[in-house]
Amino acid sequence: MSVFDELVGQDEAQRVLAEAAGGLGMTHAWLFTGPPGSGRSTAAVAFAAALQCDAGGCGECHTCRTVLGGTHADVTRVIPEGLTLGVDQVRRLILEASRAPTAGRWQILIVEDADRLTEAAANALLKAVEEPPERTVFLLCAPSTNPAEISVTIRSRCRVMGLRQPPAGAISDLLVHRDGLPRREAELYAAAAQGHVGRARRLATDAEARAKRHDVLQIPRRLTGLGACFTAAVELIEAAEAEASGVYTERSAAEKEALETALGKGGTGKGASKAARGSAAALKELERRQKTRDTRAQRDSLDRALVDLAAFYRDALAAGFGARVDPIHIDMADTTRAAAAKLSAESLLRRIDAILECRKAIEANVRPRIAVEAMMTRLWQS
Repeated sequence: MSVFDELVGQDEAQRVLAEAAGGLGMTHAWLFTGPPGSGRSTAAVAFAAALQCDAGGCGECHTCRTVLGGTHADVTRVIPEGLTLGVDQVRRLILEASRAPTAGRWQILIVEDADRLTEAAANALLKAVEEPPERTVFLLCAPSTNPAEISVTIRSRCRVMGLRQPPAGAISDLLVHRDGLPRREAELYAAAAQGHVGRARRLATDAEARAKRHDVLQIPRRLTGLGACFTAAVELIEAAEAEASGVYTERSAAEKEALETALGKGGTGKGASKAARGSAAALKELERRQKTRDTRAQRDSLDRALVDLAAFYRDALAAGFGARVDPIHIDMADTTRAAAAKLSAESLLRRIDAILECRKAIEANVRPRIAVEAMMTRLWQS
């Protein structure tokens, strides 16, 4: 057993990281890149465990278990909850990472979605990476080394570990051996996830996720008129909001309760009323951060639906040409063949373009409802 076992379809990455944990090619800053679902954060956490483990990542000792479980005292994992990662938070993290390790061999800072760093935050991180404490390691994760996603200067200070999209066969094997799924189901969900390991497992284990995917794939046949387009758009947006709303509900309530307690809610005596008045700003800031976090979750949910929809038309296009490529939505083969017989290749390409442009518009902060309504209209008219 090894901490790298969860890195699906990444044999070369496993070899390089295992050697680095043993001292060969080790450096203080790493940048993990790869498409969504390739396992960037999984690789970073596994590497952190291997660095802390005396056996190089056995996966069974107390050190490995605490790192993988997120409770190791010398491993800090940062997951941006909002649209960006600000400079104040980064400075606090850098200060924490500069401490000498207390329980492990290294002080490790893992920054997921480093492409969400603001310019000021990136500059603060760059200074720390350029002048790192002796026993500190920075593990950054980003989709690519594109300057639009990660600072060129930060990239130049890191060793880049590129991950590839795992093949569907490797993902289905994981679902069979780790989660006990029947082979046919595992292949279906692995293909539908389009190389995203976490998405495949969620489809395999979450009935609501499967139901949402089913509803999205029914959209093409529902677009029979302009009214149907607007109805489909509203339902898609509301489904994304509903899925996202439950993600952080309990956490948000707990955060608010903890802050109110810290600010002296329910206190009596001299100074209690003054403290209550001063707590308004802190509560307002918490609500702002929670709203930003919820917005990010809604957009992520909506984007997954758009990717599934684009894949439907991709399958239809492949079927129309008789291309020797595996379908993404295996269970929709009859429907995609029917769409290929009815629609021209040019029409299918226009539909795919409409979906991709909708994704770009939402990423550029166009209101999701406006972007999705425009997309649905184009899907119907094309």
